[in-house]
This record gives sequence, C-alpha cells and structure tokens, in this order.
Amino acid sequence: MAVPQNKITRSRRNNRRSHDALVADNPNECANCGELKRPHHVCGACGHYDDRQVVSSVEEIDLDDDAA
Repeated sequence: MAVPQNKITRSRRNNRRSHDALVADNPNECANCGELKRPHHVCGACGHYDDRQVVSSVEEIDLDDDAA
C-alpha cells in the first residue's frame, strides 16, 4: 500500500490544490433576444446560434385540451 514517507504540510497540500477550484462561466448576450447564454452554445431562450435559427421553439402547450 502506498504510504507517504514524510508528512505533507498544509501549505504544500493547499498549493497543489490551488488550481482545482471551479471557475464561473463567462456568459454572453444572445444577438437575437438579448438573453445571457454560454459562449459557443445554442441560446436556450430563442434557439439561435451564430445568427441563425437551429432549434425551433415550441409555444406553451395546454395539456388539458390535448388529453380530452
């Protein structure tokens, strides 16, 4: 079993872990609707990417009318 021969100090351990922190996203505004979206991703609000519609958005569906 691997056991360290010497104690790793808190300082050395924490210096090694200093790069493990999560970073916040860098949101951009959608050119079509102005909502914040992740860079190089389809806008979740309107479905546009690179100034063109790639995902069609469906309006709200009333399930009561469809079920009857």
